[in-house]
Amino acid sequence: MSSTIRILPDIVANQIAAGEVVERPASVVKELVENALDARTTKINIKIQSGGKRFISVTDNGSGMIREDCLLCTDRHATSKIRLADDLRSISTFGFRGEALSSIVAISKVKIWTKANIEEIGTLINVAGGVITNLEDIARQRGTTVEISNLFYNAPARKKFLKSTSAETRAISEIVHSYALANPAVAFSLESDNRILLDISPAGNLSSRITSLWGSSVVGELIPVNSTVGNIQVQGLIQKPDYVKKGFRRAHLFVNGRPFRSSQLHSAVDRGYRTTIAEALKGWFFIYLNVPSKHVDPNVHPTKAEIRFDDSCKIEELVENGVRDALSSEKSAASFQNQIASSA
Repeated sequence: MSSTIRILPDIVANQIAAGEVVERPASVVKELVENALDARTTKINIKIQSGGKRFISVTDNGSGMIREDCLLCTDRHATSKIRLADDLRSISTFGFRGEALSSIVAISKVKIWTKANIEEIGTLINVAGGVITNLEDIARQRGTTVEISNLFYNAPARKKFLKSTSAETRAISEIVHSYALANPAVAFSLESDNRILLDISPAGNLSSRITSLWGSSVVGELIPVNSTVGNIQVQGLIQKPDYVKKGFRRAHLFVNGRPFRSSQLHSAVDRGYRTTIAEALKGWFFIYLNVPSKHVDPNVHPTKAEIRFDDSCKIEELVENGVRDALSSEKSAASFQNQIASSA
């Protein structure tokens, strides 16, 4: 009797992995923006068509890749960010799993233009369904451009679950806003179907970045949070109680410059507001956590959107107390803004 268990071909394994990493076009934009930031870029230009379903392009002026690295970067578990298992205990980069590009190329058609300073010529590769189909020399400045077309072209079951163009565009815009808030010193632009949705220059501080995104009136509604216990620091801006209303809420969390989600910390912020506003109201917040990397684990899910802390209760308590203290004494935001600017 022959065995019924088989080792999956790499292309099938990559398509399965892509189902975890690439949920929608916004996931692609997130991964490419993170790669650009890891490459120390100062400017990121993003172009999309049909909400990213038809076309995505992300261009940076970062360090670029030498040809050898460009040829390897689409392989699964190929990464420049870590070398040993122990490196996972202290991650300081956005990417590290080596799954993003391999997942993207498994379910789309990709072109990558790149050049590193140490090489005289750049490299262009075409990849379709995970297979490199073309390699060329090119002339270009340092940096990288990645173009994605026909997302999920070979995974129709995934493609049919994508939302409307407007919904997918909105999701991409939210991702770009998050990384723009996390990196005030980086310029960002977002173009959708030849229409400019966002075009912001490097900002000197968080206040200037918020102004460029939503206007100076929003900044006037915010007060600073600044709380430290031991080697853990909570900084940020929260909405003044007088401006809190029902309905839409801007809520952004960052740890060591990485945007993340946490319903527990949302609740901690709300508890900090508890004696100041009605329970049904939810204030806006931009909370930045500085935690030693050895106490933070971003390796919880392939999308890296969730974070695990060594002592989550301590973090929640620090956030809650920081919000409560800020509300009890509305001080100038200048000190926090200057610190954000100097650390960017």
